Amino acid sequence: MTQKLKVVIDKAACCGYGVCAEICPQVYKLDDNGIVYVDDEIVPEGLEELAREGAEACPQAALEIVDA
Repeated sequence: MTQKLKVVIDKAACCGYGVCAEICPQVYKLDDNGIVYVDDEIVPEGLEELAREGAEACPQAALEIVDA
């Protein structure tokens, strides 16, 4: 079984670049102000690698992927 992963968002650090949402729109969404949010903090199975890439691409390091 795949290890469940969780997205941790530092909303105060998010500057709305949207790189995360471009890389993995299935996980990362942007609100009306361009600030990142997720519908569910648990990363859907099969999207772990893309979710990690999206988090690592954040210029502000506002996202972290941790074990759920």
